[in-house]
Amino acid sequence: MDRFFSVEILEAVFRIATPLVLAALAGCFSERAGVTNIALEGIMLFGAFAAVVGSYMTGSAWIGLLVAAIIGGLLAYIHAMLSVDMKANQVISGTALNLLASGGTVYLLSVIFNTKGTSKAVTQLPEWGGSSPTIYIAYAMVVIAWIILYKTPFGLRLRTVGEHPAAADTVGVDVYNMRYIAVVISGVLAGIAGAHLSIGVSEVFSQDMSAGRGFIALAAMIAGGWHPIGACVAAVLFGYFEKLSLILKGAPIFGIPSQFIGVLPYVITIIVLAVAGTKSIGPKANGIPYEKGER
Repeated sequence: MDRFFSVEILEAVFRIATPLVLAALAGCFSERAGVTNIALEGIMLFGAFAAVVGSYMTGSAWIGLLVAAIIGGLLAYIHAMLSVDMKANQVISGTALNLLASGGTVYLLSVIFNTKGTSKAVTQLPEWGGSSPTIYIAYAMVVIAWIILYKTPFGLRLRTVGEHPAAADTVGVDVYNMRYIAVVISGVLAGIAGAHLSIGVSEVFSQDMSAGRGFIALAAMIAGGWHPIGACVAAVLFGYFEKLSLILKGAPIFGIPSQFIGVLPYVITIIVLAVAGTKSIGPKANGIPYEKGER
């Protein structure tokens, strides 16, 4: 039993789940306001790269973290501009940003670090009590996000533009402005999630190091009912399955090949989406562009 449940394993699970928690919260903000954001994967990847560049250029990991958050917010702003103002298909806009991140970070890696696979080692975030500060930030943000979304007038307005933007518009809420703010918040959180991968638990950037975590985070958000606490619980569960796959790859059971064990987190993601997708009900106006004056 200690092989699958112990204090050490739980600590590892919370560490592994950290970027999933942050990205799932990012999805909650964006989609609660009515903007689908599958660009979380690409924003995380750019955030991871930006954090390393910031740390490399300044020698400060904290500045690297700040740069990651800023870049994440800027990329999300682009997504908001395409989705909110230009009424572009939000899935296509997000996919374009994901492709840009995958190719763009490889190109910039060769330009800045003169390498194609992994960057130079940079200053890592200092540990707080044996853990990266990004871990504390992630789980504190769960409570903060819940308070913002469900206990403040701002959160009420944000959720209203995701449920019934015309009604929000009628009572004087600026739908466009609220959606911009929500998507940018989403980008900042996803950028910090990426920074956790590069300078939080490592000291380098590796090509495509987000490794699908943005999509897993979206699955956690859906499984959690677009609620910060539910999304966090689902993200930690996914983190556990990722840790479990690592444990089983090191010591397989029943002779299962390690290649099959390695895809366990992704298989679980598909299963959860298949089940939760039929039961979870998201914001009614999510993914639907709003034209001022519509009723």
